[in-house]
Amino acid sequence: MQARQQLAASRRWVIKIGSALLTDNGRGVNRAAIFNWVEQIAALRSRGIEVLLVSSGAVAAGMDRLGWRRRPESVHQLQAAAAVGQSHLVQVYEHAFGQFDCRTAQILLDHDDLSNRTRYLNARSTLRTLLSLGAMPIINENDTVVTDEIRFGDNDSLAALVANLVEADALLILTDADGLFTQDPRDNPDAELISEGAATDPALLAMAGGSRSGLGRGGMSTKVRAAQLAARSGASTVIAGGAQREVIERVCRGEPLGTLLLPDADPLTARKRWLAGQLQVRGALVLDAGAEAALRSAGKSLLAVGVTAVEGRFRRGELVSCRNAAGDEIARGLVNYDSTEAARILGRPSEKFVELLGYRDDDELIHRDNLILL
Repeated sequence: MQARQQLAASRRWVIKIGSALLTDNGRGVNRAAIFNWVEQIAALRSRGIEVLLVSSGAVAAGMDRLGWRRRPESVHQLQAAAAVGQSHLVQVYEHAFGQFDCRTAQILLDHDDLSNRTRYLNARSTLRTLLSLGAMPIINENDTVVTDEIRFGDNDSLAALVANLVEADALLILTDADGLFTQDPRDNPDAELISEGAATDPALLAMAGGSRSGLGRGGMSTKVRAAQLAARSGASTVIAGGAQREVIERVCRGEPLGTLLLPDADPLTARKRWLAGQLQVRGALVLDAGAEAALRSAGKSLLAVGVTAVEGRFRRGELVSCRNAAGDEIARGLVNYDSTEAARILGRPSEKFVELLGYRDDDELIHRDNLILL
């Protein structure tokens, strides 16, 4: 119960809605259900809670409008269905959110957008700006151009990666099941709902099954894997039945609905653990004594004014090593400027960036949230 109460304190949610729910199991876009979910999201926003919506359903909506009853296997047919369905789906969302005086913004992503560090930072900046403007981001995989090599595979994974991207407190995955069960309840009436568990528990995947609707690519196993991905940045995940009454508001209030999968670390620790272990170091920055002290003792961000040299070639958003004058590595972090730009601004205050570079995106060379001490 304590974990649920803590969940209720979350101020930034990623909510993912599956294809079967959005299209009433392939019978067409379920406008009434979408309006109901939108109404709940609007209620959260009115309380100052930030929400990003990851919506499946483009392919399924396109299939319905094209008169297809089975999901095609051809990538080009899937792309065509997505192109037909996406515009229709966005119009439905636009109308529904408009009833609550809420502007919407469509974001289409593919895997390369989040694996490429520059595009990753650009996507993050765009989403954060939209939130600051009060707009409602509606995110989907870019199925109209995606190929087998770059597709996420399912929007559960996309939702988890978005949670990582914006450092969300929690991820809510709405599905046509009431949560994760010990066995598939469609086959075993004695299956029990798992109310709470650790996202990284390997036993959970053994309990999860696949998709039977034929509309989406995911199943319960993809939702468990998504919870594991979300836990990487410290986000908790709830898997719950989207057809339940006021499910979004009730989950966000901390009611014990669905399955709550918890991370094993707080967000900052989890994110910095990922920074330290999952990315390749591309270059180095040499720091003066003042910058070293600011990082070690004061928990500050790294400013260009405290950098004396730039080593190697790196792009914005890549991982670089921070060394002192003696050559000792003291930290690693994601850099906000590429190596050429960093060389131009080293030793200079942020007020000079526009004069030196022609623009200024960030005051910090490395923000403290993207830096880990070694």
